[in-house]
Amino acid sequence: MKHYNLDDNILLHARTDFVRIGVSLTVEQAIDYVRETQPECRIVYFYVVDSEGVLTGVLPTRRLLMSPPDTPVKSLMLTRLISVPETATLLDACELFVMHRLLALPVLDGAGRIVGVVDVEIYTDEITHLAHKEESEDFFQLIGVRLAEVRQASVAKVFRNRFPWLLCNVAGGLLAALIAGLFQETLDKIVALALFVPVVLALAESVSIQSLSLSLQAHHSKRQRGVREVVASLFRELPVGLALGFSCAVLVGGAGWLWSRELAFSLVLLASILLSVATAAILGLLVPAVLRMIQTDPRIASGPITLALTDIVTLLVYLGLATRVLG
Repeated sequence: MKHYNLDDNILLHARTDFVRIGVSLTVEQAIDYVRETQPECRIVYFYVVDSEGVLTGVLPTRRLLMSPPDTPVKSLMLTRLISVPETATLLDACELFVMHRLLALPVLDGAGRIVGVVDVEIYTDEITHLAHKEESEDFFQLIGVRLAEVRQASVAKVFRNRFPWLLCNVAGGLLAALIAGLFQETLDKIVALALFVPVVLALAESVSIQSLSLSLQAHHSKRQRGVREVVASLFRELPVGLALGFSCAVLVGGAGWLWSRELAFSLVLLASILLSVATAAILGLLVPAVLRMIQTDPRIASGPITLALTDIVTLLVYLGLATRVLG
C-alpha cells in the first residue's frame, strides 16, 4: 500500500503502458492488433484514438470481446469521455473516481491526446492509508466540498435541473386545492375538518420524508436495487408505517374528541391518519426506487414527487372518509 500526496501532479502517478486502438479498426482487427503487440499491462479499458493520437472514445474490454468480428470499433466505443488534464492533481482524479465510479481515467494533454492512465488503486490506497491514520473523515469532507464546488454550474443550468421537479409541488398543490373544492360541502358542514387538515398533512409529509431519507441512503450504498429487494423493503416498511400511523392517530384522534366531543369525528381522524401515514411511508420508499429504475436521479426528483403524492392521497383519504362517515 502506497501513500500519495494529494497535491501531486497527476502525471507523477499515471502509467503509460495502456492500449491504444485505431478508430477505423473493426473488432477483429483490434483483437489481432492486441495479440500482435502483446501488452504486458493490465487491460481495463481500450482507448480509441484517431490518426493523430487524439482520444475519441473508450472501449470496455467486455464490449470488445463479446461483439461480432466485423463490428466497427467506432460503433462500440463510449464517446462520453471522463478524463483528467495533464495539469490536474491527484485530488482532482480522486473526485472523478468518486463521481463516476470508473476503474481508470485517461490523462490528456492540451491537444486531447492521451498521455497516461490513472488506475482507481491510487484512490483506494489513499483511502486505506487515511483509514489507518483515522483521517478518512477529513478526506471525504474535503472531497465533498470540492465536489460541491465542481457541481456548482451556472445559475441557468442549476435552474433547468431543479425547476421541472418543483412543478410537481405546484401541480400537487393545485390538485390538493381541487380536491378540497370537491369536498367543499362537507367542509362547510363540518368546520372542524378544515381545522385538522394541516395536522393530517404534516404528519403524512413528515413520515414520507423519513422513509424517503432512509431509502436514499440505501440507494447510495447500493448502485442498483432489484424488484425483489424493493418489495422486501416495502414489507419491512409497512409495519413501521402502520405503527407510526396508529400512534399519531391515537393522539390526534383524542385531541379531535376533546375538541368536538363527537366520537365519529375522532374515529375519522384516527382512521384517516392511520391510512395516510402508512401510505406515506410506502411512497417515501417506493418513489426513489421507481425513479432509479427509469434512470432518473432520485436525489433531486424524489422529494417533490413524494410530497405531492402524499398530499393528494392524504386529502383524498381524509375528506373522502369524512364525507362517507359524517356527511
